[in-house]
Amino acid sequence: MSRLGWDAVNTFVAEFNQLDLVGLVRQAERATAAQVEAALAAGRRRSLADFAALVSPIAGKPPYLEELARQAHELTIRHFGRVIRFFAPLYLSNECINICRYCGFARDNPILRVTLTLEQVLEEAQYLRGQGFRHILLVAGEHPHFVSGNYLRNCIAGLRPTWPSISLEVGPMEVEGYESLVKAGAEGLVVYQETYDRMVYDRMHVSGPKKDFDWRLESPERAYAAGFKRLGIGTLLGLAEWRQEAIAVAAHAGYLLRKCWKSQLTVSVPRLRPAAGEFEPLVTVGDRDLTQFICALRIMYPEIGIVLSTRESARLRDGLIPLGVTLISAGSHTEPGGYTGQGKEQLHLTKGGRQVKPQLPFIESEGEQATVQFHIADRRSPAEVVAQLQRMGYEPVWKDWERVLNES
Repeated sequence: MSRLGWDAVNTFVAEFNQLDLVGLVRQAERATAAQVEAALAAGRRRSLADFAALVSPIAGKPPYLEELARQAHELTIRHFGRVIRFFAPLYLSNECINICRYCGFARDNPILRVTLTLEQVLEEAQYLRGQGFRHILLVAGEHPHFVSGNYLRNCIAGLRPTWPSISLEVGPMEVEGYESLVKAGAEGLVVYQETYDRMVYDRMHVSGPKKDFDWRLESPERAYAAGFKRLGIGTLLGLAEWRQEAIAVAAHAGYLLRKCWKSQLTVSVPRLRPAAGEFEPLVTVGDRDLTQFICALRIMYPEIGIVLSTRESARLRDGLIPLGVTLISAGSHTEPGGYTGQGKEQLHLTKGGRQVKPQLPFIESEGEQATVQFHIADRRSPAEVVAQLQRMGYEPVWKDWERVLNES
């Protein structure tokens, strides 16, 4: 039993299984103007039925979308001021044992792979520190040989002296595994469910440990039991109908706010981007849809963090920041060694999870770099993003606490 306790029976899985998601989606699709107006006027005690009205088709049209945007902006200023926090993803490895149809790192994709050594990780981190970042997100494909054991702990421990905030986006673990990472110096964990539609999830995750829907869904609670101070959840938009995903995310966020109240909660709203394997989104999620989702999240939960990455274009990101976004990345790379070129000497090509001899044209087409997880859309440098935020009247924040203030 961990120091915060862990109840493997009473988890969000049990609540999710009882959630009338189909009925709530139907409510959203049939919502009336009066229901949208009631949801907008509901104050802090909004229900999932209110949230369904906020993401309804009618709420996504004038004049209601403008009112959603106005309220979302006001709530963001009230709770966060004009502050935008920065983070940088640092990819440790693109090795993975899962086959996920939408992911560039999938085991069966013939891509150039590498796992950085600790020294190479520190080189990448030093570059990011020089760019101004003080909050780092360590990302890796799910591969026990590389990202379990001492490797991940050693990376965290090596970064801890110079990085006040270290978060992780890695494969789910037991509570004990998470506890060792907290002790090493990590305080944040991000676990995207990818999709809350069980049938779509099963089709998209062909094989590997990620195929276990419930195990992944419980990960934030195990992380909380292990002592993580920040929890991040999200859904990968483009796999299932976006209103269904939005309602499921809202239900999950509400549960975590109640049960894991000692931790800060962030929600990310990434849309699918081009990647190796050439997977095409199963559904279209437009800019207006994404805008409505972000506004509804902010109105429903005024105090949560909302994350917007470089998956979105510069123009769209600039437009969405006033509507609820509080945490962004900039100048990102989604491949190990992407910032400094580390790991080139280790590159190898895998096919079906087995290493094969690379073909020269393939390496040249990749520029002798490890293959990216997905292609980013906002290619501005951190300095350019900072300058734009300042022109918009916002204050970029690289570091929002000292580690000593985070000690239990």
